[in-house]
Amino acid sequence: MLDICLLGCGGMMPLPYRHLTSLMARYNGKGILIDCGEGTQVSIKEKGWSIKPLDVICFTHYHGDHISGLPGLLLTLGNAERTEPLTMIGPKGLERVVNALRVIAPELPFPIEFIEISGNSVEIQREGYRIQAFKVNHNVTCYGYNIIIDRAGKFDIEKATALEIPKQCWGILQKGETVEVNGRVITSQDVLGPARKGIKVTYCTDTRPVDNIVEHAKDADLFICEGMYGEEGKEEKAKEYKHMTFYEAAELAKKANVAKMWLTHYSPSLVRPEEYMDKVKEIFKNSVAGKDRKTCEIDFSND
Repeated sequence: MLDICLLGCGGMMPLPYRHLTSLMARYNGKGILIDCGEGTQVSIKEKGWSIKPLDVICFTHYHGDHISGLPGLLLTLGNAERTEPLTMIGPKGLERVVNALRVIAPELPFPIEFIEISGNSVEIQREGYRIQAFKVNHNVTCYGYNIIIDRAGKFDIEKATALEIPKQCWGILQKGETVEVNGRVITSQDVLGPARKGIKVTYCTDTRPVDNIVEHAKDADLFICEGMYGEEGKEEKAKEYKHMTFYEAAELAKKANVAKMWLTHYSPSLVRPEEYMDKVKEIFKNSVAGKDRKTCEIDFSND
């Protein structure tokens, strides 16, 4: 099961009722953070989650509303006596940007491992899950992200029995590992059926609509997408600043055949995004106006 929490859904500047951009996911005891705008720590506290198990922080780009909460978060992790390495993923320049921000958080009891990405798409394998980064179209280099949890095929008891595999080895094979039985090497492929549908969450913000988003969001269980503007007449402004309207985001969700979409990264002038959702749902029915600390649990399908 994957827990998802939209910690902040504001763009440009924080508001009393809306923190800046950030998303947190939890899986198998590990935390994944995408962006770290101002108010991220406060929102995590208000949600009742912990930053201690953070495994990786991904950055879409380095505008202030996406990274301004990082120094404080690093200080909190340091004060919590974390010693495990923290991985950060982001476009080229990541190490330079983070080290500049660390002028006010210079001494940390844990190392930071940097993965700087480039090109159209990159995949990073983590323990138990994958992160895919894909390039989008903003006025600086910017990436969207997929969090993917794969699921192996069903264990075939009849095959395992026919191969005379001891039961104590079944769990090892289910994990995709290899065992040796009476001099024979048995792989997971010998006893597992075809891979089943896993879990996929797509997150993209600060971009114009591009085909790369549709390609990478294809069949996602949850598509979290920027909707900077919901009001009519904002189309030219969205194009000028390389952002999206609610309706452009809905078209992407429809083309990508996602299960549901949450909108995020609202303009400060957009006070009540839910007022525009009827028109959005005419394009893509399973659309929701995101809000700070909106949460869901995504489980594997029953197959």
